[in-house]
Amino acid sequence: MDRHKAAVAAIASTVRSLFLARKPYRINHGSTNSTRPRPSATPSVDISPLRNVLAVDPARRVALVEPNVPMDRLVEATLPHGLVPPVVMEFPGITAGGGFAGTAGESSSFRHGFFDESVSRVEMVLADGEVVELTPDGERADLFRGAAGAVGTLGLTTLLEVRLMEAKKFVKTRYRRTGSVAEAVEAVREEVRKGGNDYVDGILFSKDHGVVVTGELTDEMPQGGRAQTFSGPWDPWFYLHAKEKTAAVGQEAQADYVPLAEYLFRYDRGGFWVGAAAFEYFKIVPFTRFFRWFLDDFLHTRMMYRALHGSGESARFVVQDIAMPFETTERFVDYTSSELGIWPLWLCPLKRRGPPTFHPFTTLPEGIERKEEDMMLNVGVWGWGPSEPAEFVRKNRELENKVRELGGMKWLYAHTYYPQDEFWPMYGGREWYDQLRAKYNAGTLPTVWDKVHVDPEAAGAKQRHWLKRQSPLGGFYGIYKSIQSKDYMLHRKAQWKWKSE
Repeated sequence: MDRHKAAVAAIASTVRSLFLARKPYRINHGSTNSTRPRPSATPSVDISPLRNVLAVDPARRVALVEPNVPMDRLVEATLPHGLVPPVVMEFPGITAGGGFAGTAGESSSFRHGFFDESVSRVEMVLADGEVVELTPDGERADLFRGAAGAVGTLGLTTLLEVRLMEAKKFVKTRYRRTGSVAEAVEAVREEVRKGGNDYVDGILFSKDHGVVVTGELTDEMPQGGRAQTFSGPWDPWFYLHAKEKTAAVGQEAQADYVPLAEYLFRYDRGGFWVGAAAFEYFKIVPFTRFFRWFLDDFLHTRMMYRALHGSGESARFVVQDIAMPFETTERFVDYTSSELGIWPLWLCPLKRRGPPTFHPFTTLPEGIERKEEDMMLNVGVWGWGPSEPAEFVRKNRELENKVRELGGMKWLYAHTYYPQDEFWPMYGGREWYDQLRAKYNAGTLPTVWDKVHVDPEAAGAKQRHWLKRQSPLGGFYGIYKSIQSKDYMLHRKAQWKWKSE
């Protein structure tokens, strides 16, 4: 803790000096899982050294975690104690601090809510340099609630106490085929209501082929059974495995027994299915099992994020997570199918939290009766958009308008084009947020809108460097930048990978 306290004191001193100079700042974490354009030359505060799990307390079932601890390192620290966080983001590189300050809802969130609902205590450096402690029911409970999802605009998180639950050896994984979007939505609803499921999500490969995936924690595997893994270079990508398991109409797919960490990070290889877009981009490399094995180092999420930013292709790649009411999800999928043509789509049920919050929440268009009072459905829309910048912006603005029309709301990690007069009313107005900023001296920091907004006119007129516009040269430059990061060593040396006994 001495090292931690010294690091926090240095950070607080830097923040205090910027506050006295009335200078806003941005936070340098050392990595990102956002596709938003990189910030301008605003001064930054470097918190990249805060990347350690300081303690795991099995008796209290909590872990003391610095904000830049990624999910894979957190799981590696807790599993030896037979414990695991209730909500683990599916990409190993997403950090605990990012899960708190952003929005992180995953396949266990129908039961446990967003990641921040598993956080019991937070240490934060306020905008004036004061170091404070926050709890959900303590003196600063309003700041705890407001800071969750506010992307660091109310203060800088330096430590989190994360609640843990009992881990099991395997996740018994079942695959339920669906033949329409409506059937998939209803199947998700049914699986959420069942008592035995610990994880629920779904994949829509097309309008007539979907799969709802459910997971049940267990220590037992049938005699003679084999653990199904997804982390090895020769293992299948999870979404392709799920598609193959449900290829036969009317035939029940056999359950898999997936080691817990392998299940939690099952979408890392291929980044769900976004990695397939790299094969489309380069064209000359066939999308076969051999080349997925051969190029495995480049097809994990950490490396793909590096390449996406380095190549500039994030400027024309649609990466949006959208909370939708169950009742209007089919209409939304009809829209994305006809206007964007993006498949597959991800479906993930989540506990619905009402305002005030910067987490997405849902409403219902007039005339539609709500069937799910406390649940909503995350639809992941990830795929190529128009290559021409102005058309890309236009399609994204149309998407935003359709989402609002159908009672949904976007995650804020991606390209967000709402003008202020649209943005603030979505979150119940600015009053509650501005009161928090005034109370905790955060007026010098950028607002949430300042941080997430992409100017549509500037983005529509912007042209990437001529070299990056030359396919596949831009892609090769992105690969070069990802190699420079050496992030491939992280998944090569990962300790969470299954080792048969």
